Amino acid sequence: MLPRGASSMPPPPNPAAYFPPPRVTLPSGLEILRTYSGAVIFLEILFGTIVWILVASTQVPLPLLQGWVMFVAVTAWFLSIVFLCVFLFGYANRIAVNWNQTDFLFHGVTFVFYFGAFLLQAATTSLHYFPRKFNSTTQEKLLADHEYNISIAASV
Repeated sequence: MLPRGASSMPPPPNPAAYFPPPRVTLPSGLEILRTYSGAVIFLEILFGTIVWILVASTQVPLPLLQGWVMFVAVTAWFLSIVFLCVFLFGYANRIAVNWNQTDFLFHGVTFVFYFGAFLLQAATTSLHYFPRKFNSTTQEKLLADHEYNISIAASV
């Protein structure tokens, strides 16, 4: 039995805000480029640039599909640069975020978006032999041979 006036409830927490210091196991500065995460970010930037250039260099026969591919390439490219700059300039040590989890989520989401873009670009490439105009008497292909080769490279 509790004494009179005592409560079984714990005392309320201190109202002062508490922010734990950031836990960063990934290095800051140029050392980030020596880790797997830094290498993956660098490759995302490199291949995102290549996809961006390849898709932009073709005529866009299916704007809905290739528009999404361009959106993913440009957005992932920009966010990869921002994410890399957070580590290069040491902002990761100032922001209280679980950077290991954030890094894992960033690469996972980027993979899902790039895989979806790959499927759409591959679907566009697979329509190579379809005619551009169905009511026309000429058999103009949806993708010319040169654009077909560029579209294959962008898919890969």
